Amino acid sequence: MKIKLRDDFVEFESGITLMDIAKSISQGLARNALVAKVNGKLTDLSAKIYEDTEVEFLSFQDDEGKKAYRHSSSHILAQAVKHLYPDVKDAIGPAIENGFYYDFDFITPLDRENGLAMIEEEMKKIIKADYPFVRKEVSKQEAMEMMKNEPYKLELIENLPSDATITLYSQGDFVDLCSGPHVPSTGYIKAIKLTSATGAYWRGDEKNKMLTRIYGTSFDKKSNLDAYLQAVEEAKKRDHNKLGREMEIFMTDENIGQGLPLLMPKGAKLMQILQRFVEDEEARRGYVLTKTPYMAKRELYQLSGHWEHYKDGMFVIGDPDGKGEVLALRPMTCPFQYSIYNNGLKSYKDLPIRYAETSTLFRNESSGEMHGLIRVRQFTISEGHLICMPSQLEKEFKGCLDLAMYMLKCLGLLEDVSFRFSRWDAENTEKYINEPEQWNYVESEMKRILDSAGIKYQESIGEAAFYGPKLDIQIKNVFGKEDTLITLQIDMFLAERFDMTYVDENNTKSHPYIIHRTSLGCYERTIALLVEKYAGAFPLWMAPTQVKVISLTDRTAETVKDIAGKLNSAGIRAEYDSRNESMKYKVRDFQLKKIPYALIVGDREVEQNVVAVRDRKEGMVGTMSLNDFIVKLQKEIKQQISY
Repeated sequence: MKIKLRDDFVEFESGITLMDIAKSISQGLARNALVAKVNGKLTDLSAKIYEDTEVEFLSFQDDEGKKAYRHSSSHILAQAVKHLYPDVKDAIGPAIENGFYYDFDFITPLDRENGLAMIEEEMKKIIKADYPFVRKEVSKQEAMEMMKNEPYKLELIENLPSDATITLYSQGDFVDLCSGPHVPSTGYIKAIKLTSATGAYWRGDEKNKMLTRIYGTSFDKKSNLDAYLQAVEEAKKRDHNKLGREMEIFMTDENIGQGLPLLMPKGAKLMQILQRFVEDEEARRGYVLTKTPYMAKRELYQLSGHWEHYKDGMFVIGDPDGKGEVLALRPMTCPFQYSIYNNGLKSYKDLPIRYAETSTLFRNESSGEMHGLIRVRQFTISEGHLICMPSQLEKEFKGCLDLAMYMLKCLGLLEDVSFRFSRWDAENTEKYINEPEQWNYVESEMKRILDSAGIKYQESIGEAAFYGPKLDIQIKNVFGKEDTLITLQIDMFLAERFDMTYVDENNTKSHPYIIHRTSLGCYERTIALLVEKYAGAFPLWMAPTQVKVISLTDRTAETVKDIAGKLNSAGIRAEYDSRNESMKYKVRDFQLKKIPYALIVGDREVEQNVVAVRDRKEGMVGTMSLNDFIVKLQKEIKQQISY
């Protein structure tokens, strides 16, 4: 038979294993190969090949090879836990970005102090034993018999068709339900580390039992593992959930509730700065403000389709199955702004209309999903809807994209984002307004616009909104978890549902197109990302406090108060420090609070009518007049937000 390897064809005897093919090419390939792709399908290296085919060997340098490596690591973790806690019940253990986890139901409680270290040592013994990963195909009935003492595995098996062929993998004395593939043996794992243990609901549903999730990571070299762990430690220092609290940007209170953070004065000031910046820029670009209610009757959401597709994510007031009035807190602003649009007949001459609103929204996130300011139940968003004619769609969409890019540049986040073209899933139409022809048309239009704008994006099937495709601008936090920051959506459906029309040039009523968009996204999430991006040392233009004026002696206390007042009058956010503390203490406090500038004022500065300037990064930079310092900062601020 002929095997295609990259651009070459090589002949082999039928029935040869993928590992033997690798060995015939080179010992180096055999050492580094973890799994292979056979005609595009991932396969164990122990698999035999019987006919002409195309083979690609994957190492740790390949994403799919890395995933198989870490998935195999999770099986080693499960085997080690079984050795130490024989009565434990196994759940699932996938590879994830930068590592793996496994969920367990511990009958004998996990030793919280020494448990992870003991498990890690047992894993190293399993790795040293070099057990081969052996694949076995069985019937559903055989699988249920083999997993009869594993209730979570049985539940997974029961959900499979009766005639399903099920795969099991074993290594040594451990057997697991798994589709694979895996590396050839446990000895292939070179460097491993367990990182944490936490709670996780079975299948991610808070109605199910809370299990113990053990996280870990593994690498092909110890040096790479050490570098990763060091990077994680650095990330922890920037974690907004820790640093944001230390800097008194936000806090939480268990009596208020999960996912409901309180912005403290610094955090509230930062949000105000961002909000004013966004609203002013939107006004320059032709947006008009709206202010709409926080809640509405069920009937509004039924009309929009949110009640059908989104009700579980909404906070409902009243009995949704009763006959009385039922209200719901809004998860979005769109139907409210549509009502404003419908207040009066519109002509084609009125379009486009660009509505913007700084909206407070509510979404019933599950408790396991919430995290600091990244994912919350009440949040603030720079929401907007553009109502336009079909001929205006491309220009208006590109205008939304230009605004988003401008915001990202000003925030310093542009280099950190990626773009995702989120499309509907034609195989799962229950999630969407099911009009395939319109979906195909609008997706092709959006793709054409994105391509003409030069956006490099990944396509993601099944991530569209229920009413239209979208461009999701994605960003990762310090731990590599990806979330959506900004969204631009094209909607062909809701204008018809809301009977939104305009009179066109032929004096005929037509339905407009709608662009749903955010310019900055969720303010809380953006603040979290900015805390992590800058480790709390915000650029001058967005810093809640831009200047701290510090007195050297009691004699200059009134002077620093006066200087701070003049700075605030000039539009520069300033505080003064006239406390009876040492200069060293005051400067240290200024540094810990990461304020961009400090002005030091003593007797000599008062006598010479100057201020001593201390830069957060450069230290003392000399003296200058207060007016010169104000001009310097105003110029620096303008440069930071002028692109």
